[in-house]
Amino acid sequence: QVQLAESGGGLVRAGGSLRLSCSASGRTSSDYELGWFRLAPGNERKFVAAIAWDGSTYYADSVKGRFTVSRDSVKTTTNLQMNSLKPEDTAIYYCAAHRGSFLSDSYAYMANYDYWGQGTQVTVSS
Repeated sequence: QVQLAESGGGLVRAGGSLRLSCSASGRTSSDYELGWFRLAPGNERKFVAAIAWDGSTYYADSVKGRFTVSRDSVKTTTNLQMNSLKPEDTAIYYCAAHRGSFLSDSYAYMANYDYWGQGTQVTVSS
């Protein structure tokens, strides 16, 4: 069992920045690849970014060049640095743990993740 806890959400003006963190705990939590998804009002949960054990990073087209995902050296914490935020980035952001290595584009699909955090709200005002 792996527990995930997000932090760092809040209210920010358009053009501003926020940094989200996700701490993973539990036995073998460092064996999981980590990803971020978001749920905006009226939409389904969508892929945002992911980071593999080897440090490879993956991003949704909508956030490329603005968001940066990172992972600490013991691989139990992932951070999502969000810059140049837009009102359309408003959503609940979720951290998720993916058992085993990412295969092809498996990082982009919710069904491939085994554990989820409770989410943190990000609101970007215009």
